[in-house]
Amino acid sequence: MTDIVTAIVWLAGSAFALLAAVGVLRMPDVFTRMQASTKASTLGLGCLLIGAALQMGDFASFIRVASIGAFVLLTTPVSGLVIARAAYFADVPLWEGTVLDDRKRDSVRAARGGSSAQDNRAGHVDERSRG
Repeated sequence: MTDIVTAIVWLAGSAFALLAAVGVLRMPDVFTRMQASTKASTLGLGCLLIGAALQMGDFASFIRVASIGAFVLLTTPVSGLVIARAAYFADVPLWEGTVLDDRKRDSVRAARGGSSAQDNRAGHVDERSRG
């Protein structure tokens, strides 16, 4: 029974890892690629680690696998955020289908000291602000 559960979890983890790779190849800009790579690969690695813990079966291996999983769950979102912020501040262009730039809206709102209807419109990306 453990072998069947392990196989199912490993197949699910492999599918998520494959989806992450396909998402990195197919997404239109760096920010959506970052989303695909961090979310799907973290979930895929989590499934693979659960399968490994089930297959090994002893407590020491479970502790090792849990430590690896905790490290990945703590570092992957933070590193994704840091890379996305660096790309944004380096003026990496957004996808042309992007409708709303929340970061721009928040910076305009902070500069004015409040929010207004004009601040809400300032976050929308149009061709004039793309340059």
